[in-house]
Amino acid sequence: MELNMELLPGNGRHLYEQIYEYIRGEIRSGKLLAGERLPSTRQLAASLKIARTTVELAYEQLEEEGYLVIRRGSGAYVCETQNIPSLTEESRKSAEINIDRNSQTQRSCPVLQENPKRKTEIDFSPRTIDMSMFPYATWRRILRGILTGDRADLFRRGDPQGDPELRTTIAHYLHLSRGCHCDPEQIVIGAGNDYLLMVLGILLGKSFSNTDVHQGVRIGMESPTYLRAADVMRSMGFSIEPIADDESGMRTDALEESDCQLAYLMPARQFPTGVVMPYPRRAELLSWAAEKAGRYLIEDDYDSEFKYRGRPVPSLQSMDAGGKVIYLGTFSKSIAPAIRVSYLILPKDLLPAFHEKAGFLSCTVPRLDQAILNEFIQKGYFERYLNRMRNHYRSKHDRMLELLKPLEGKFDIRGQGAGLHLVLHLKNSDACLDAAGGQEKIGQDEIEQKLADAARAQGVIVYPLSEQKLPEEFSSQAIFPENSCSRQKLPENSSSRRQVSPAILLGYAALTEEEIREGTQKLIQAWS
Repeated sequence: MELNMELLPGNGRHLYEQIYEYIRGEIRSGKLLAGERLPSTRQLAASLKIARTTVELAYEQLEEEGYLVIRRGSGAYVCETQNIPSLTEESRKSAEINIDRNSQTQRSCPVLQENPKRKTEIDFSPRTIDMSMFPYATWRRILRGILTGDRADLFRRGDPQGDPELRTTIAHYLHLSRGCHCDPEQIVIGAGNDYLLMVLGILLGKSFSNTDVHQGVRIGMESPTYLRAADVMRSMGFSIEPIADDESGMRTDALEESDCQLAYLMPARQFPTGVVMPYPRRAELLSWAAEKAGRYLIEDDYDSEFKYRGRPVPSLQSMDAGGKVIYLGTFSKSIAPAIRVSYLILPKDLLPAFHEKAGFLSCTVPRLDQAILNEFIQKGYFERYLNRMRNHYRSKHDRMLELLKPLEGKFDIRGQGAGLHLVLHLKNSDACLDAAGGQEKIGQDEIEQKLADAARAQGVIVYPLSEQKLPEEFSSQAIFPENSCSRQKLPENSSSRRQVSPAILLGYAALTEEEIREGTQKLIQAWS
C-alpha cells in the first residue's frame, strides 16, 4: 500500500514527527485498519525523498505506543486500536468489521501470531553484539557491594559532566588503550552517542565567540556513513555536506573546497566500509583543522577495542597537538547496548563554551550505573572481559572468512582483521544483472537490493552498503538561512562521490557458529 502524505520541512516540526502524526491519525480515525501492512521504511523513504532513518524513527515511536508491530523480514503492521479512547465510535465499528473478516482468533493483532511453517531467518546485522558471555555474576556482585555500602551520595545529584571518579578512570583507560591525552575535566559522560552529539549541537551549532564562525555550521561527512549521527546533527541545525573519499578515507582537498567548519570521522575503522585511515591522511586532516579558528574534527571511535591482527591503531586524538579533535567513544559495543554510557573528550579551549552553553544539562547516566562501571573497569574486570570477547569475535571472524572462500571469485572481501562485520564488494557488477537482457544496466542500489532479495529468499538477511549513503537532501541549505555560508561549486574531480562497487554488509557478532555456517552456505547458494 501507499501513504499519501505531504511533509513540510519548514513548519517547525521534525520530519519523523510529521510521519508519526500522520500515520497515528490515520490509525485513530480508522482509515488504516488492524492487520494492514505499511510500506517498508525503504519504500516510504524513497517515496518521500528523505533519509530511511527518519522513517525508522517514526515507525519505532509508533511501535512503542502500540500502534504498530514490526516484524523482522515481514514488515510493519497496524495493531488493533479498540482500546484507544479517542477513537471515534464510527471508526471503531469499521475496524471491528475488518477484523471479523479475518478471524475471531486474530482479534488482538493478526501478525503477532507465529506461522509454524515459517523458517527462522539468519540475520547478519552489522549493529549487534554477542551478549552470551556477559559477566552477569560479576555485575551483580559489584551492584550488591555498592548497595550494601554507605553510598547515600549516589542518590544525590552529581556533576553535570559525570562523576569525577568515572571520568578519571576513563581518562586513564583511554591513555593506556588509545593513546589519548586528556584531563578528567575534559570528559563529558552521557547516555549514548546520540545525546552527546546533541550536546555538541548546543555547543557548536550557534556562535559562541565574537567571530560568529559557528553560524550556519557545515559538517563534512563521508558517504556512506553512520546515518544516525547525520540525522542527529541535522536535527540540531547543522548542514550535512557529503565529502568525497578514497581508499584512505575522507579526502582533504574535497573537505577544503567544501567550506565546512567541522568534519565527522571514524579513522580507526570507518562504518560501514571498514577503511582504516593511514597516518598521512590523518596528518593532512589535522593540518586542515589547524588552518582556521573554529575548525574541529569529530572522531567517533566506536569499536576500536576489536582488532585481531597487528597493533591497535592509535586514535586521531593522540596525534592532536593543537586541540582540534573532539573525541567520541562508547561502552555500548564493548560491554552491552543497555549500558548506555558514552563519553566526549572536549579540547580545552571549548570547555568555557561548554560550561556557558551546556553546563545547565544534568548527566543523563544514573550515578549508580556510573559507580558500577567505574568499579568494573578499575578492578580489571573490563580488561579481562575485553580479552575474552576479542578471542571470541576473532574466532567468528576467521570462521566467516574460511566459509566465504567460495565467493572470492565474485566478491572482494574487505574490512578484515577488525570490527564486527565484513564488507563484500561485487567484482564484476558491469557484466551482470542487466535490467532485462541487454537493456540499460541498473545502478549500485538496485544490484545490492537484488543480492539482498536473493539472500532473503534463502532465509538470510543481509544489508546493502547503499542503505548507509547520505541522501541528497542532506547537502541542502542549513536551518539558519539568514546566516548560511555561500555554497561553492566544487570541481567534479574533487567533490563528486567516489564510485563504489555494489557491496553487502555481513555482521557476525551475535550469530552462533552454527548460524554462521548455515548462513554462509545459503548465501553461496543464493549468489551462485
